[in-house]
Amino acid sequence: QVQLIESGGGLVQPGGSLRLSCTASGNIFTIDAMGWYRQAPGKQREIVAGISSSARTDYADSVKGRFTVSRDNAKNTMYLQMNSLTPEDTAVYYCNADISDSGRVIKRYWGQGTQVTVSS
Repeated sequence: QVQLIESGGGLVQPGGSLRLSCTASGNIFTIDAMGWYRQAPGKQREIVAGISSSARTDYADSVKGRFTVSRDNAKNTMYLQMNSLTPEDTAVYYCNADISDSGRVIKRYWGQGTQVTVSS
């Protein structure tokens, strides 16, 4: 079984920062692309940032210049550094990853989500 566990969410004031982590565990052979998504109340889930196995990154326009995605392959962990947060960033943040297990079958896994609330 493969699991993705997010952590690092919380309440922060506008202009503040948070760092989210997403760690994969279980029967892992390789981890390919990973990504962060978010879903605000009443809105559809949207992509925030993605990172390939070679660390190529991509960002939604709304977070460019404020958020940075990175990964530590040795720890099977992806990070999202979020700076200059605004109330519009309030959402549940989810990570996903394309992971192959020992049987070399690639599946997309999702974490359970972590709440980020930006409010004064």
